Amino acid sequence: MYSREIVDKALALHRSGWSHQYVARACGVSERAVGHWANGRRRTRAKDAERTAYCPKCGEGTLDPLAYSYLLGLYLGDGYIGAVSKGVHYLSIICSDTWPGLKVECETALARVYPVSVFKVQREGCTEIKSTSKHWPCIFPQHGKGYKHSRRIALEPWQAAIVNQHPEALIRGLIHSDGCRVINRIRRKRRNGETVHYEYPRYHFTNSSTDIVRVFTDALDRLDIAWKIHVIRQEPRYRDKYVVSVSQRDAVARMDAFVGPKY
Repeated sequence: MYSREIVDKALALHRSGWSHQYVARACGVSERAVGHWANGRRRTRAKDAERTAYCPKCGEGTLDPLAYSYLLGLYLGDGYIGAVSKGVHYLSIICSDTWPGLKVECETALARVYPVSVFKVQREGCTEIKSTSKHWPCIFPQHGKGYKHSRRIALEPWQAAIVNQHPEALIRGLIHSDGCRVINRIRRKRRNGETVHYEYPRYHFTNSSTDIVRVFTDALDRLDIAWKIHVIRQEPRYRDKYVVSVSQRDAVARMDAFVGPKY
């Protein structure tokens, strides 16, 4: 194993026009090692150029719209972008271990959106689905400092075009991250004193960002799905939460057709 300094020196000499033989003599390494480093550098550049072509900002490629709309929902709910080094970032989607199917869908969507490897980091009670690239801030321009609820979240025109094309996938991603399907149970007394129990399914989406809530309700409106919203007021040291509920029978049936319960 050669040091980083020797590898960098060998590549610098190679770029200046030195042959593999002279680079090997100057650096005290084998010609085979020099060839391996030089070819590896060319392959890396080729891969970077190929990946850049997929970026909606740096290249001219287009993202898989269905997978992107779903992944955008996961990112807005339970995702974030962090820095690895200068110019390199990682995208992380936090998935509860309670829903193994969600982790599989997240990993699949992430790999379809951008051609980089996906890996997992196990945490207590959850798993981070992660991938590293220079282009994640381009792909998700909502990235910024601080919590999402503390800053403005707005879709770029090209994102809005994808979401308008696939609102179901966005809603599904948002429900899979910060939403749920539950059975609402009601107990009422009739005039004759008889107690009657009612049960019906409903969907909830909970978030502290009014902008993200608006992205969700706009997608519901686009599909003519009726919804209601109420605010859970917290103590001054905690942020308020906004809960969007879909409870009308036809609206729930519409949601069941493309969302359904987590698994």
